[in-house]
Amino acid sequence: MSRLTFAGVVASSLLAFGHLAAAADLPVTTLTVNGQKIIAEVVNTPEQRANGLMNRFSLQPDHGMLFVFEEPQPLGFWMKNTYIPLSIAFIDASGRIVNIEDMKPQDESTHRSRGFALYAVEMKQGWFAAKGVKTGDVVSGLPAPAKR
Repeated sequence: MSRLTFAGVVASSLLAFGHLAAAADLPVTTLTVNGQKIIAEVVNTPEQRANGLMNRFSLQPDHGMLFVFEEPQPLGFWMKNTYIPLSIAFIDASGRIVNIEDMKPQDESTHRSRGFALYAVEMKQGWFAAKGVKTGDVVSGLPAPAKR
């Protein structure tokens, strides 16, 4: 292995481990939809939401990230620096899923809610379909809106 390749592997590993350490500081909550449980890291500040699942290379089964906003609004997400294929569920203030979109790794196109959403949940791509979760289903266990 060349020095350049080895240095790249070490730098990538440090970046990944550094992000995992930061992720450990995020609060976790349990959500339920159609009897299925989701263990979700909660991000509710602009900085946390901007980082999301960037620079991660895996998710545990039934684990994801819950994005909490201050008020219902049209939401848009992209996958810059995100290496895991994800599905995102946009959720309104009553907990109802507005729409679900699949997102490709490192794709910078915007995936938008089809209405006002207060929350978004990102899971491994296909999780919602595999669990029979669809638009119109209600998610329980959602926290209060983020504070301004």
